Amino acid sequence: MNDIEKMHDGESFWNRHSPVLFPIVGKLKDGKTTIMGNEYFMGQHGFARDMEFEEIGEHQYVLKANDETLSKFPFRFELYISYEVEGNKVITKYKVVNKDDKTMYFGLGGHPAFACEYSSGKYRLEFEDIETDVEIYQLEDGLVKLEPEKTNKFIRENRVFLDNHVFQKDAVIMKNLNSSKVYLKTETKTILAFEFKEFPYLAFWSKPDAPFVCIEPW
Repeated sequence: MNDIEKMHDGESFWNRHSPVLFPIVGKLKDGKTTIMGNEYFMGQHGFARDMEFEEIGEHQYVLKANDETLSKFPFRFELYISYEVEGNKVITKYKVVNKDDKTMYFGLGGHPAFACEYSSGKYRLEFEDIETDVEIYQLEDGLVKLEPEKTNKFIRENRVFLDNHVFQKDAVIMKNLNSSKVYLKTETKTILAFEFKEFPYLAFWSKPDAPFVCIEPW
């Protein structure tokens, strides 16, 4: 919008822009899991982010199960992603189709990185509603801790103030949010609005001193 690049350049600090997290979100303990009695190995956030999607229409893509995916995730699936532009809005849609004859369990998430010098202390995330009952989780050795953090450790009414301390323990994961929209702001202007529908979790992440912040619906 207005010729201002909103996305991270994928060069400094982190070599990605907006990976797709599938068929898991996060990390498996010891990098492995057991499905239907068999052991499978998968890297962080699954394999979709490192695979080539097939273009099936204008801004429409699909990833289908193949021998490589079946060796890590024993289900036949089709993962569709589409992008639509309406004025100054980009709409991303996901669709997962189970092509198998058995129940398929999976995780799905977005991981867009937005350009933001968050370490300066001049930025905040602001939810559209007051958040008093949200559950907040953090990571320990890459795995989600079972006990939630105190809400007021991160949120003041509906604001998360960004600085170098927020992501000291990796991502901040939120559940049971009242809001379905969050804004990235400074004191004087709104950088962008991010709407997340039908996702039960929302996570925020960055690296120390990195020029971006990720807003991740899971």
